[in-house]
Amino acid sequence: MSGARESESDILIVGAGNAALTAALAARERGCTVTVLEKAPEALRGGNTRFTGGVFRFTYDGVEDLLPIVGDKDDASDVVVDPYPEAAFERDLQRVTGGRSDPLLACVLIERSYPTVRWMAELGVGFEFSRAVTGMRIAGTNLTKLQPGVAIRAHHEGIGLSQNLFDLARKHGVELLYERQVGHILSDQSGRVAGVEARGPDGIERHHGQALIVAAGGFQANPEMRTAYLGGPWGLVKARGSRFNTGEVTRAMLALGAQSYGDWSGRHATPIDADAPVYGDLRLTDKTNRLSYPYGILVNLDGERFVDEGADFNSYTYAAYGAAILQQRNATAFEIFDSRAFPLLEKRYETGSPVEAANFEDLVAGIARRYPVLGLNPAAMLQTIAGYNRAADRSDGFKPDALDGKRTNGLRPEKTNWAIPIETPPYRAYAVTGGITFTFGGVRVSADAEVLDGVDRPIPGLFATGEVMGGLFFTNYPLGTGLTRGAVFGKLAGERAAALVKSGGR
Repeated sequence: MSGARESESDILIVGAGNAALTAALAARERGCTVTVLEKAPEALRGGNTRFTGGVFRFTYDGVEDLLPIVGDKDDASDVVVDPYPEAAFERDLQRVTGGRSDPLLACVLIERSYPTVRWMAELGVGFEFSRAVTGMRIAGTNLTKLQPGVAIRAHHEGIGLSQNLFDLARKHGVELLYERQVGHILSDQSGRVAGVEARGPDGIERHHGQALIVAAGGFQANPEMRTAYLGGPWGLVKARGSRFNTGEVTRAMLALGAQSYGDWSGRHATPIDADAPVYGDLRLTDKTNRLSYPYGILVNLDGERFVDEGADFNSYTYAAYGAAILQQRNATAFEIFDSRAFPLLEKRYETGSPVEAANFEDLVAGIARRYPVLGLNPAAMLQTIAGYNRAADRSDGFKPDALDGKRTNGLRPEKTNWAIPIETPPYRAYAVTGGITFTFGGVRVSADAEVLDGVDRPIPGLFATGEVMGGLFFTNYPLGTGLTRGAVFGKLAGERAAALVKSGGR
């Protein structure tokens, strides 16, 4: 195109979240010039990273492995941490994905998880113990037990992680360009990727590079693609992250010959506040999440329970249960708790406005008044609450920090852990819906983050990381694995792209 702006860099990176910026920093460590092309304006930069709770899942033997990561940002004296070996990570990943996770990619992710987070900390990324999201206070003590594998999060959550990475990118000389919507990948006659074409503030631009790393996110903010790949109900779902992740760069890779891979009908979903905005709000980030349902019950508008709230810790069920809520009438349900559960609720519930009452009749009537257009069945809801309480386990032994085996008897579905009665007033009901975080389908990459074509050959000069990758997640998702995946394969992509540049393309 004549008149298009032209620029040159060793390595181009599309996207500006955790996956993209870790790739940029790894490439700069190896002496390459790097240009990052971000679709969003600067004020809204950072992709989904800014909306996360900042939790990273990775392996470790004990708290001694975590101390070099948190450094002086936190004190370990009040935390209890169980080991999380590679076998446990693999078991958790394969368990929640039904054994479908690509074994080669899973191996790379798991083996490189701890070294990658340690590398980020050494670069200057701040981390702290994840008390607020994955911690549970041990009764009678001042100690907090952290769920295995997810003991650490970025300092100041996703907002802090994003700012930290941008500051490091500037410090290390990464060029950052905003409002660049990439729509086409350029290649030469040999099939080697040679750059991208983007729509910028002043028109069409061509950016040339010896390697291209795509880290542009999934298609979760694109209603057309959600409907096409995920199905009808997902066209109206609320996207709890960036509104700029709309899938056009994934389409560009597929048009170039990249292999489609993974679960294209799958997605990371989560229960969120039913009153949350349609797209992520940077004032709230991930604080619309509502993940304490194991300590209460989930009831839909027809007054029915529809999941086993106590099937596992919430970090292994929330992605599936967000989708389950979306399948209910009007994509709405209610989390109901009694006062004994209030201290167990995540701090993020403080951003909500629950219905509260001293008895169940007033609670249900309050729900009906608050949400009159949704068509609640009050009688059925009261019947379900009463039936749950009759079937609940009234024996001692409730342990909120362990799978305590306290279950109901005679319900469908049963609640298989933490099934104590809801009978100590006051009572609260939080309205929830399903929110989508990212999609699972994408392109196939090698163990070196190279994008593969339809016959499993690397497309020369093309790498990918983060949500554009397919093959790791199917149906469900374990908490904290997304940021780790982006960083692990981002670091790999940056290293391999730099090696390609240094070798002259060989």
